[in-house]
Amino acid sequence: MNRRAFIKTIPAIALLTSTKSSFSKNLKPINLLPPKKNGGLSVLASLQERKTNRNISPKKLDPQTLSNLLWAAFGVNRTKGAFNKSGRTAASASNSQEIDLYIAMEEGVYLYDAVPHRLIPVVRGDFRALAGRRSAVKAPINIFYVVDKSRYVLADWQPDKHAGEDMGTGRANVNIFNELS
Repeated sequence: MNRRAFIKTIPAIALLTSTKSSFSKNLKPINLLPPKKNGGLSVLASLQERKTNRNISPKKLDPQTLSNLLWAAFGVNRTKGAFNKSGRTAASASNSQEIDLYIAMEEGVYLYDAVPHRLIPVVRGDFRALAGRRSAVKAPINIFYVVDKSRYVLADWQPDKHAGEDMGTGRANVNIFNELS
């Protein structure tokens, strides 16, 4: 299974595991720690230090780092956002919140549930080698941004291209977080 095929199967796996299934048996939800929202470098200092690093450590992320990373990617940063939904750290056209984050870790794949800030088990097993390339294979986590277009609010004036831009802002947040940490 290549990376694209894996990404295409995630929604199907999620659908199957939302029913009475044993795919995620023995995996428990992970309640993440509250994110720490201060400390680290300034944004400008992190941009000055920005560089590609392909020496990814296989060391498991500590709970606080995992919490902060996922919050930066697409966490809730205000309870009242546009259209009576919570606001997110990454842009979402018309606050559609059409992007789901699936987190592949050694023990299994989880869905990031931003409002309670937790990980919901999807399927057990280590899928990182099937999902990544080169050094990403041994990374402690792989994040997959999956668009659910049924949640996308499309106004008459709005082109159908914002989902890609929204994913880009979430990915940029992760990059900035990595530089600031």
